Amino acid sequence: MLRFILSFFGGIFTTITMGAAMIALSVGAVLWIYGRDLPSHESLAQYQPATISRIYSGEGRIIDEFAQERRLFAPADAIPPMIKQAFISAEDKNFYTHEGYDLRGIGAAAYDAVRTKGADVRGASTITQQVMKNFLLSGDRQAERKIKEIILAARVEGALSKEKILELYLNEIFLGQNSYGVAAASQTYFNKNLDELAPHEAAFLASLPKAPSDYHPVRRKDRLLARRNFVLKEMMENGFISDATYDEERAKPLRSVQNGDFDSFKGELPPRDYFTDEIRRQLSEDFGEGEFFTGGYTVRATIDAEMQPIAAKALRTQLETYDRGRGRWRGTGEKIEADQLENWAEALADLRVARDIDLNGVWRPAVVLEVGEQQLRLGIEGWSEGQPEPVVPREDIKWISGNFVDNFEVGDVVHVRAMTEDDGGAFIRWSLRQVPEAQGGFVAMDVDTGRVIAMQGGFSYQHSVFNRATQAKRQPGSSFKPFVYAAALDSGYTPATIVVDAPIEINTPQGLWRPRNSSNKFYGPTPLRTGIERSRNLMTIRLAEEVGMDTVASYAERFGVYDYMSPFLANSLGSEETTLYQMVSAYAMFANGGERVQPTLVDRVQDRFGRTVYRHDERGCNDCTQLASLDAGFGPRITSNRAQIMDPITAYQLTSMMQGVVERGTAARTVNLPVPIAGKTGTTNDAKDVWFVGFSSNIAAGCYIGYDQPRGLGRGASGGGMCGPVFQEFMTEAIKKYGGGEFEVPPGGYFIKIDRFTGARLSDDASGPNVVAEYFRSGEDPIFGLAFDGGFAMGEDLPLFEEVQTSGREVTTSTGRKAVVGPKASFGSLSSGGLY
Repeated sequence: MLRFILSFFGGIFTTITMGAAMIALSVGAVLWIYGRDLPSHESLAQYQPATISRIYSGEGRIIDEFAQERRLFAPADAIPPMIKQAFISAEDKNFYTHEGYDLRGIGAAAYDAVRTKGADVRGASTITQQVMKNFLLSGDRQAERKIKEIILAARVEGALSKEKILELYLNEIFLGQNSYGVAAASQTYFNKNLDELAPHEAAFLASLPKAPSDYHPVRRKDRLLARRNFVLKEMMENGFISDATYDEERAKPLRSVQNGDFDSFKGELPPRDYFTDEIRRQLSEDFGEGEFFTGGYTVRATIDAEMQPIAAKALRTQLETYDRGRGRWRGTGEKIEADQLENWAEALADLRVARDIDLNGVWRPAVVLEVGEQQLRLGIEGWSEGQPEPVVPREDIKWISGNFVDNFEVGDVVHVRAMTEDDGGAFIRWSLRQVPEAQGGFVAMDVDTGRVIAMQGGFSYQHSVFNRATQAKRQPGSSFKPFVYAAALDSGYTPATIVVDAPIEINTPQGLWRPRNSSNKFYGPTPLRTGIERSRNLMTIRLAEEVGMDTVASYAERFGVYDYMSPFLANSLGSEETTLYQMVSAYAMFANGGERVQPTLVDRVQDRFGRTVYRHDERGCNDCTQLASLDAGFGPRITSNRAQIMDPITAYQLTSMMQGVVERGTAARTVNLPVPIAGKTGTTNDAKDVWFVGFSSNIAAGCYIGYDQPRGLGRGASGGGMCGPVFQEFMTEAIKKYGGGEFEVPPGGYFIKIDRFTGARLSDDASGPNVVAEYFRSGEDPIFGLAFDGGFAMGEDLPLFEEVQTSGREVTTSTGRKAVVGPKASFGSLSSGGLY
């Protein structure tokens, strides 16, 4: 009997032992099989999450941010204990006691799955397991992945502290609304920092990891409220908050930015514009788009927050003035269908129309609700009771061809602004507006550093993100001519050199080319100064032929106008395309005495650790380390290490000649400023592109206007007439802030007075409107009266400039034909010159 009993219990023991051994072997086999090719958990110790790259103005204000995943990294010691307690209560209340996995939780989840026959399959992952899933594994619900989670979780628990694991989790978790991590979510839902959150708000965030879309604060408000209260209850039961606090917090309403209870953090950011988007484009090229959007860079922009709105207003005003002068209504091209008009406000809010225009008032989207003979009734976005009646009277569309019935239909989406009195701001009427069809760009930069202080790439960024200041390749026309003259001045010519202005015929593969002056007249032998002041095309071609187009092209490339310029003679008139950004930076080099300038939108870039990875200003500061010991009245000495790409005397001669363009040449009618200004207009064939680029002693600025699909701007359009006013309006304010003065005269030269019409030398005491003091190099003995023709054949005995002023003269062209050199053109007959 005893033997039987011992045998019986021995069998049971053997069975149990063998079973345990089999289970152990099976578990070991499973762990060995699934643990062989697991990713290394050691990378978590060097975790660098994808974070937001932010752009700051010079004053330290955030002006834009870029991210694939909107995340603000918060180290563990910067996350308040209450936030940690809320997430632990919601997701893993045994977090501080388990070793990476929770057997009780797994058992409970398995029991529920069996009990409900698979209807209730819930996760039993600990926070550590969720970290493994988010960082190292996929998110599918498979047994294999769960086993891998447990293995990795156990390994990580032995390698990282609980606080580090919690830091990983709270910064990586997705919480809806493109918010990753608790810091970004706190800003998204409450516009608060983490240390400003109340317990019910912490519980709100802790409710989201389960399924953010299922707990949307607007669409699923009741469900989110129930989940939030459940988390608060868990926090109470876990001892993190008292019963009284639980009762108080549970009674709080569910409030969020999405429900309109708080202002959105986005409201503190200005609308994205051309400036910050161009920074994004350039830095994405430099660092790689993925790195820029995830690297958490801090970018200090060069933008002047005061001057940028002025640049935008100046360009917009000119574009709108031109557009309204055309007298055609186009609208936005958007329409709300009749069946949606009952809820027009909601339909209007969903439409993508420009909402970033502020020109003499904010432009608001609106929808036409009723078309009458004498008025147009609108539904205006943001309109509320108490505001003026939303109607547009007939007098507002005097500039449009036709009446309301001819141009509008019910459902049309338009822009409208409140027209007010200049004095006092009293409301006059609602006024219809439209984004102009013609577009343009504007750039202004510091001539010594290349820092871009303002840039406008079009009328409205939200209407068109294409940046016409940096991306539009257009013909610069006569605004390119200074580079031809620069090459000539560096090749031994002087401002008093005479070049013949007479007809030219050139055989090309495309046929006979007969370039002309903009006035369709010829002026005979003329000094270089007058040639650039009056934008003479024929003089420029002859000069380019004399100097050589290879030399002209090398100058254009040296100044950065082109990477490679084709050495064709027509390109001397600006027929090869470039960008406004490149032209303005090239003109800045004229202004600073011929030193190379590298234009930039960015002063400095720092990585997520605060290390400077890019700094634009490479100049040296000799005394910056001993400022306190400098004598009174002395400042630190800044040493420039920029390359000299043009002789300073040539730069001054050219600047002086371009001053004449502004004082009495093609820009004289529209540019009139209290400090010396030099510049050049440009107008291409049929006025498809009009330009003005100019500079003071410290600021260079330029404007371009034209259609995106090139076509003529119409009769009378010119660079001086259209871009000159934009330059004038901006520089008027820029001079108030930045000042300006006489252009610096470089050493190594001397002044001689000459007649600007004939190029003849005058006495030192000569005066009058025809007298100008030209600067010549020391040791240079200028030859007066010698005329250059570029090697093109022409008739003999051409009259001097002053003789041509009063009468025409017949000359023989290179083909043997007769042509009349006309009398001096009147100022009104001159446009800005251009490409012919």
